[in-house]
Amino acid sequence: MTIRGYIRVSSVDQNPQRQEQALKEMGADIVYVDKMSGGTRQRPQLAQMLDDLQPGDEVLIKELSRFSRSTVDTFDLVEEIRAKGASLKSLAEPWLDTRDDSPQSQFLLTVFSALAELERGMIRQRQKEGIAIAKKEGKYKGRPPKLTKNNPRVRVALEEYAKGERSVREIAQLYSISRSSLYRLAKEEGITR
Repeated sequence: MTIRGYIRVSSVDQNPQRQEQALKEMGADIVYVDKMSGGTRQRPQLAQMLDDLQPGDEVLIKELSRFSRSTVDTFDLVEEIRAKGASLKSLAEPWLDTRDDSPQSQFLLTVFSALAELERGMIRQRQKEGIAIAKKEGKYKGRPPKLTKNNPRVRVALEEYAKGERSVREIAQLYSISRSSLYRLAKEEGITR
């Protein structure tokens, strides 16, 4: 039997050390760490852990919200772990131990999964509200463009565009710039054909 710890932090800047230490103290032999949103199931280390699972293994997590942010996803993951003959256990939620197949554990899993999903939805809602307020105040302009007129590659592409000797498609391919970006930058510079 192998105890496989799974950790997820929301961004590459967050430090998983606190979770990792707690899992190792509880006997985790191997720890898998994903640094990305829990809103997606496309997490490489989660997939690796699920592939590595053997009958009798235990998946150990710090807390349910670090494992999944969707009720459906939680149930799918638990079923996949069970189908491999393994179990899931949470440090923060002592009732979450799938070796105990009691109706009470299943009920609590449903409730806490729904709470994690609700929390994620509320975060998104607050974020949208904050962006809307910032837009009204002129403080939010959206994500800055990757390509600006100060980029040397863009400067040369704009010169080519102004000459009109090549098609927009050729210039875009030659300088690895999308046609829409080329049109946008040319318009910003007042370059017409």
